[in-house]
Amino acid sequence: MASMDVPADLPKPRAEARPVAPPTLTWVTLALMTTASVASLRAAPTMAVYGLACVFLYLVPAIVFLLPTALVSAELASGWSGGVYRWVAEGLSKPLGFLAVWCQFAMTIFYYPSLLAFVASTIAFVIDPSLASNGLYTAIVIMVLYWTGVWVSSRGTKALAGLSSWGLIIGTLVPGTVLVVLGMVFLGQGNPSAAPMDASHLLPQWTGLASLVLIVNNFLSYSGMEMNAVHVSSLKNPAKEYPKSMFLAMGLVLLIFILPALAISWVVPADQLSLTAGVMQAFDAFFSYFNVGWMTPIAAIMLISASLGGMLTWLAGPSKGLLEISRSEGYLPPFLQKLNKFGIQQNILVTQGIVTSVIALGYALIPNVSSVYWIFSTITTQVYLIVYLLMFVAAMRLRKLKPDHPRGYRAPALGLICTVGLLSSLAAMFIGFVPPSQFGSGSVWSYILIVGGGLVILGLLIPWTFLKMRKPSWRTAAADAPHEGDAA
Repeated sequence: MASMDVPADLPKPRAEARPVAPPTLTWVTLALMTTASVASLRAAPTMAVYGLACVFLYLVPAIVFLLPTALVSAELASGWSGGVYRWVAEGLSKPLGFLAVWCQFAMTIFYYPSLLAFVASTIAFVIDPSLASNGLYTAIVIMVLYWTGVWVSSRGTKALAGLSSWGLIIGTLVPGTVLVVLGMVFLGQGNPSAAPMDASHLLPQWTGLASLVLIVNNFLSYSGMEMNAVHVSSLKNPAKEYPKSMFLAMGLVLLIFILPALAISWVVPADQLSLTAGVMQAFDAFFSYFNVGWMTPIAAIMLISASLGGMLTWLAGPSKGLLEISRSEGYLPPFLQKLNKFGIQQNILVTQGIVTSVIALGYALIPNVSSVYWIFSTITTQVYLIVYLLMFVAAMRLRKLKPDHPRGYRAPALGLICTVGLLSSLAAMFIGFVPPSQFGSGSVWSYILIVGGGLVILGLLIPWTFLKMRKPSWRTAAADAPHEGDAA
């Protein structure tokens, strides 16, 4: 998962510049780019808990959320440059545009602890596997790695941009393929699967709303499609090639999500599976079975490198988009708009880091690491769903208010697609307040208060406060770029 709508810097005109034809992408290349931005192994243990039913749990959100998001964002990107702020500002209002870009940034505050908890558990398998369930250890690793990332990002290292591409290969495709191949050989040698693989287990066992909660986490797993929608104009025939590209990307993403999750369920029983360390539990079990235990640290390093590369990419992205819009429109106080000598929004990163560190302490204070991981993942999803709710409504409004505005791609049956995406996002937000079935022993109201409090405070109250306190003097870029807000 890696979506970031960063306003692109306008290129400076050169004295004798010749017209250059717009770059073209093949629909296969765009599908691979989309796969790289969405696919990850981090969520595999969450779905492996449900065994064969993970196929259903991945397919449902792919149809009702992933596909509508891809098609709608493609139309918006082909008509209005600048990402989600511009789309929502044009279709609804600038304050709601700020809310969208704020939520896109704010979701990372809970995303980092959950991502780095996965890293901490992976590191534990190299040092001491028992540390994977130690909350204090997890909290320390989260804070150390996050602040190291802030220091690296604040120095403006441009080479970090390539880490996400390598991350797909090193931390997703290679270990994912190894995991699946080992699993197939394991079953092929006559070993029984830890999870039932018969047709009667294709659907998750119905225990009420709690049995559907894991679908919510998959909405976050699929986020990121809107990032690559900006490339729709680079296709030779967007109307025909973009849908083909998205269907191919959906197929690849589903394979990367489903097959490793199944491989984990074959070797690690659901009642022993850690939501943070499940991938390494599976590798450890397979490597021990095949007498190649020395490969466990290698797999861990590959997963760690991909996650850290993704974190560094995210640190630089959403915060920059928020900064650019705030400087032109005055959404944030000047203190948060200041840049360091490398031109990086260091004050935003540091402020975000303080909040992230406080949140990380939850791992030290709550005994069950998997429970904390799940709660943070759910809050992340809830905050991010606000972005998509605004995007779907804005798309319908723009089709109605500006039907003749030039668009390189027009989504078929836009109203229906937006309605499906809107209703599925609302349903996911509602279901997110229901504790998952495997955590039924905890307090339901405590869970609702934590998730609801995170959503209201981070996703609504803070941006509303900034808008109410907003002053004309906060427009720090107004003098030299009076129209930057319109292009953002």
